[in-house]
Amino acid sequence: MRILGVNIPDNKRAEIALTYIYGIGPVISKKIIKAANINPDKRAKDFIPEEISKIQSFVEKNIKVEGELRQFIKQNLERLKNIQSYRGLRHIKKLPVRGQRTRRNTRTVRGNTRKTVGSGRRKVDLK
Repeated sequence: MRILGVNIPDNKRAEIALTYIYGIGPVISKKIIKAANINPDKRAKDFIPEEISKIQSFVEKNIKVEGELRQFIKQNLERLKNIQSYRGLRHIKKLPVRGQRTRRNTRTVRGNTRKTVGSGRRKVDLK
């Protein structure tokens, strides 16, 4: 089943199934289900077309999701970079933005992943 251009898993409960849409988490999912008057324990495969249309109309009117949300976040990052704010500069340099230490533990942000290496000694073949 597709809602807002996203494939929703059929065997998940309604609350969980809606979280597969980018921008909808557990709290917003519960809010959507309450507004559409759907039983939260109902499986996604059991939705009738009226319920799907209620969900889609509520989300389109009230919540930014998928492409619109991604574009909004990208514009915010571009704005931070353009005004040369501290956070923007950290994004440009690909360093941690939210105050984490950089002396240790920033390999994932910087892209500096190291391969594990042995002791450096070669094993001596026995003759």
